Amino acid sequence: MVSTPAEQQRLSDLTRLRRVRDRIDREYAQPLDVERLARDAHLSAGHLSRQFKAAYGESVYAYLMTRRIERAMALLRIGELSVTEVCFAVGCSSLGTFSTRFTELVGMPPSAYRQEMAEVSEGMPSFIEKQVTRPIRNREAAASASQLA
Repeated sequence: MVSTPAEQQRLSDLTRLRRVRDRIDREYAQPLDVERLARDAHLSAGHLSRQFKAAYGESVYAYLMTRRIERAMALLRIGELSVTEVCFAVGCSSLGTFSTRFTELVGMPPSAYRQEMAEVSEGMPSFIEKQVTRPIRNREAAASASQLA
């Protein structure tokens, strides 16, 4: 089956987007920005942003922050690092931004999350803990709550 140039371009773009997503998953703690990711993927920043959102349903920045917050949640559950140390360990450079994004995704500040998880997760198997504690954006939580009602 012969594919058209448009189909070939679409497949090429999807491959690049997957590589960008995989890089974010691997290098979430590194300083990453859309311009650098786009340049390394041989795309313009605007094209990467539009295509990434179309393919994955969220912006590059939102995806990166979700990965960082997921890792931060795991580090906070372990409880060996302070909130500030966790913030920097996951690649955030501002404690204020980290706390704001964490609260948006998780529904509570990092310090409250650490305290609650210390009480709840005692003895919980890690595979269940990971599933139960996956971050959900507030708007997604509101949407699922309204669907359940």
